[in-house]
Amino acid sequence: MRVIRHPLAQFLAVSVILVGGIAVAITVLAGRAANSEAIADARTTTAVLARSVAEPVLTDKLLAGDPGAIDRFDRDVVGRLVVGNVRRIKIWAADGTIVYSDEPRLIQTRYDLGEEEDDIFQNGGVEAEVSDLSKPENRFEAKDVQLVEVYTRVRTREGTPVLFEAYYSAADIEQRKREVFIPFQRIALGSLLTLLAVASPVIWMLTRRLTDAARDRERLLVSAIDASDAERRRIARDLHDGVVQDLAGTTFSLSATARDAAMPPQLREGIERSARALRKSLRSLRSLLVEIHPADLAAEGLPAALADLTAPAASAGIRATVAVDDVEGLDEATVALIWRVAQESVRNAIRHSGASNLTVAVQGDPIAVTLEVIDDGDGFDPQALRDPVHYGLRGLQSLVADAGATLGVDSAPGRGTTVRLEVSRR
Repeated sequence: MRVIRHPLAQFLAVSVILVGGIAVAITVLAGRAANSEAIADARTTTAVLARSVAEPVLTDKLLAGDPGAIDRFDRDVVGRLVVGNVRRIKIWAADGTIVYSDEPRLIQTRYDLGEEEDDIFQNGGVEAEVSDLSKPENRFEAKDVQLVEVYTRVRTREGTPVLFEAYYSAADIEQRKREVFIPFQRIALGSLLTLLAVASPVIWMLTRRLTDAARDRERLLVSAIDASDAERRRIARDLHDGVVQDLAGTTFSLSATARDAAMPPQLREGIERSARALRKSLRSLRSLLVEIHPADLAAEGLPAALADLTAPAASAGIRATVAVDDVEGLDEATVALIWRVAQESVRNAIRHSGASNLTVAVQGDPIAVTLEVIDDGDGFDPQALRDPVHYGLRGLQSLVADAGATLGVDSAPGRGTTVRLEVSRR
């Protein structure tokens, strides 16, 4: 699975598919082009033979079936017409009479001309088509050899139009087609494969650099998180061992002083107000210490840490409940991520939701652990996460993505908010 996700493997897979598709397209298109080129060669050959060899010696006597004219044409010309790939020639009069052929049995026989032949008689040009060997004028041809016939209009010395027709073996045309097609195919596919061979090392090198950069980034991120966590612990420890202890001692001293019977009532009341204010500040400071860094952020201490996190909800008139099940064995990084998402979600719920009830539930199974923070407050438009009020949630999305987890926010105005985190067990 890891190999499949590698960019080079994906590039090679896509390249193989593309090269295969291009190869098929090249085969089809180049085959058509090569076939057209082979037919064009046959047309060119026919036009050259008709105009350069046959037309200068054609006479009306040949059209009239004069034996002497036929003998002279047969003796002096036909050897220069049936050359190369030409297998048969025919010269047609306008009424469909074959006035000459290298097959003597066809001379002075008459057959109906097709629409294509009539069009060439009228308008000129060169036409090619596969021969229909079932036609009577083709009865002397071998039935197991496919032929292609090419015909064009020429004129006798006296100006009478006739139809010159040459027959070629389809196998010869196919051979010509291969001669045109195969080099082009090799060049095209060779170029693609060469490009693939050159691009693969480049992709591999770039992927390696990106992977190394990602690893360096991950190391820096982990170092930053570790440094931040260490600094949080130091600040929490210093506050707990210093300011918190001093405030607690001062609070106890004030309370003891206020209980002194010799203390004037007016002064006693002022001291009690000061003691109450200090106790409230002490509670706020302890809540702040929990937010900075819980005392026991581990799987076993997660329920207590979440309970401390939701403790300020009571002061905001929100009834908070915490449920944690099946989280044994979670590593510290996963517990820290769950707590961090819960911290931001609970903080937003207490400060902005106007909710009456808040639920923090963590549920584990053998594959993953799910955190849900649910409130019944005012809700908001999740598309407004760019709002400064929800900047913390937007920042969490990057943190969650880096950990390979998923974070979803389901909310709407007047419908409360549910923040859901799902992270795989490591």
